[in-house]
Amino acid sequence: MALGRARPSRIPTLPQGETVAQYDTYLAAQQAVDHLADKEFPVQNVTIVGTDLQMVERVLSRLSYSRVAIGGALSGAWFGLFVGLLFSLLGDSGEPLLFPAIFIGAGFGMLFSVISYSLSRGRRDFTSVSQIVASHYALLCSIELAHRARMLLDDVGGVVRGAPAPTPAPSDGPSVSPAP
Repeated sequence: MALGRARPSRIPTLPQGETVAQYDTYLAAQQAVDHLADKEFPVQNVTIVGTDLQMVERVLSRLSYSRVAIGGALSGAWFGLFVGLLFSLLGDSGEPLLFPAIFIGAGFGMLFSVISYSLSRGRRDFTSVSQIVASHYALLCSIELAHRARMLLDDVGGVVRGAPAPTPAPSDGPSVSPAP
């Protein structure tokens, strides 16, 4: 580890800084940070924050006994390959143990996956992939460097200007200025 570098805290904390840009996709936010890095901006002062998080589950396919059996056989074969390699490397006998271990692993993998699928009784007859996505991605930057980051990101777009100057509250009556 290099001296003088601050290590990120292992304790979850809210991000600090000022919002300098906002994007609809993570890819756009990532490209903005890459643009800052290309301009030799100290990107260690930038944080990408996803807001309005949603869990999205994309359904891939329908499950059937044949799909479950094939998937179980393949995963069991991988485990059998691993066990067979261990026995082949550590064993003293001259017998080849690799292929029998692969076939035994495939058989047990198929058996256990079909049994567990039949016990589910059709409650989940599909495969899917889940991911957490955000509706918007904000770029936060330390307050000292926020103005410079905004200037550099003008080329990319998505820049969020700082807080507007406060406007005076309207009064009910005519404004009267004090006499000099």
